[in-house]
Amino acid sequence: MEPRQLSYELRKGDAPDLNRRRQIIGLSMLGTAIGEAISLYQTGVIDKLPTLPGSFFDANKVDASDYAYSRFNSPDGPLMTVNYGLTAWLVSMGGENRAQDQPLVPLAMGAKLLFDAFLTAQLAQEEWNDNKALCEYCQVATLASFASLAIAAPELTTAFQTLTGQSNSAS
Repeated sequence: MEPRQLSYELRKGDAPDLNRRRQIIGLSMLGTAIGEAISLYQTGVIDKLPTLPGSFFDANKVDASDYAYSRFNSPDGPLMTVNYGLTAWLVSMGGENRAQDQPLVPLAMGAKLLFDAFLTAQLAQEEWNDNKALCEYCQVATLASFASLAIAAPELTTAFQTLTGQSNSAS
């Protein structure tokens, strides 16, 4: 697809799958913003994150714990930012009819969304096991990951049907 056509479709297209992709991009950008805020705290740019009252949630405790610095000799906030950025990139790839024109692209997106959902659930479990508290910001990102997967289901179905030669006309 020519860049001009892609630009037009992504910005002005009104196909249902494209509108759902925009929702997923918004949720992915929420994940990157959360990762950025956590990164600012974890690297000392800001002194603390606002937290909810009570002991169940404690972003400052969780995001300063050994758990949060246990991967790749770095804090996990920047990893979160990059991860959700990659998701947004996959979601934005291709024109408004990519499920029919390039079915492997939405299926790759679906695999990434599934990975994100399972990863965030696993990390929430580790967060709780290691800290007996959860980062409220991270849990918003977890909800965004699961919501993104649900929102993507219609396009994933179309891409799978296209790839396997099944017709959408009976739907």
